[in-house]
Amino acid sequence: MLLNNRQFGLGALPVLGDFETRSISAENPDGSRAGGAKAEPQGPRDPARELGKSWKVRPCITLDPGSLTTLADIKGQGLIQHIWITVDPKAYRDCVLRMYWDGEETPSVEVPVGDFFACGHGLRTNITSLAVAVNPSGGFNCYWPMPFYQSARITIENQRDEAIDGFFYQITYALGPLPADLGAFHAQWRISTTQRDYPEHVILEGVQGNGQYVGTYLAWTQMSDGWWGEGEIKFFMDGDTEYPTICGTGTEDYFCGAWGFGDTFTGPYTGYPLWQRENERVPKHGLYRWHIMDPIRFHKDLKVTMQALGWWPGGKFQPLTDEIASVGYWYQQEPHAAFPQLPSRNGRLPR
Repeated sequence: MLLNNRQFGLGALPVLGDFETRSISAENPDGSRAGGAKAEPQGPRDPARELGKSWKVRPCITLDPGSLTTLADIKGQGLIQHIWITVDPKAYRDCVLRMYWDGEETPSVEVPVGDFFACGHGLRTNITSLAVAVNPSGGFNCYWPMPFYQSARITIENQRDEAIDGFFYQITYALGPLPADLGAFHAQWRISTTQRDYPEHVILEGVQGNGQYVGTYLAWTQMSDGWWGEGEIKFFMDGDTEYPTICGTGTEDYFCGAWGFGDTFTGPYTGYPLWQRENERVPKHGLYRWHIMDPIRFHKDLKVTMQALGWWPGGKFQPLTDEIASVGYWYQQEPHAAFPQLPSRNGRLPR
């Protein structure tokens, strides 16, 4: 079987199981067998007007203003293995990606499309990692395995007051039998401005059930100059209250750097791909860590926080008032607890 011995990567490639590969795109919207490239050229300005049917007639779609578009509606049992999307950066914070597993009414994934692929601030950032790859110029790729037992539905909501042309996508999955105890993939977006009296950003809170935490992405906007990454990440799990079970030693330490980074980098499991300061505006940072080799396992509940600390003169920690947007990624057995309400488009606008 494809998932023999729980191998999802290279080790599973020689295993021939009872699976069928399908792929959904604008050229095959339902992923059906022999269902691709059936669109007809439309009108005298269609680029395929001389070549005709099956020659790149419908490679992308338009997201109408205020529209909710279903990208995938899959029935049966299987595993989403790869998602590729590219779109104009104006969609990155203004379009919301949602995923629903097995007929659930509330999404297991609810994230602005750019942030889901580790491109916060409404900016393109090249990333080379195992779980997410963003290739020039703005080719979003996701390799998180996403199992489902009855159905999978993926939607995109355009919350702008204008149409977004040229939304390209490809969702590749395998249909077939899965082990009975796989966790469902989840991702949640949050944003806050930390306060001096308690400079802490909440990445996740209220997660309930049995699962494992597998990734963090932060889009961090400094509101003042100086070093910004002295704060610690904390994981409260399975009944922790005042004190966490897992406590980091500093922001750059959690993202597997050291001593203030000194440079940007992108790697298989961790990266600091973005440091930007333009026209004397506040600096922007993008950071990711995928817990692929070291998932953080919990059995009842999970809360994840990140402190925002710098330095005062004289060697004292300075509480910071920075804007932090985050995505927490995890797997858990359903049902999941309800997500907090996603901020409106205005509440998500990057500084």
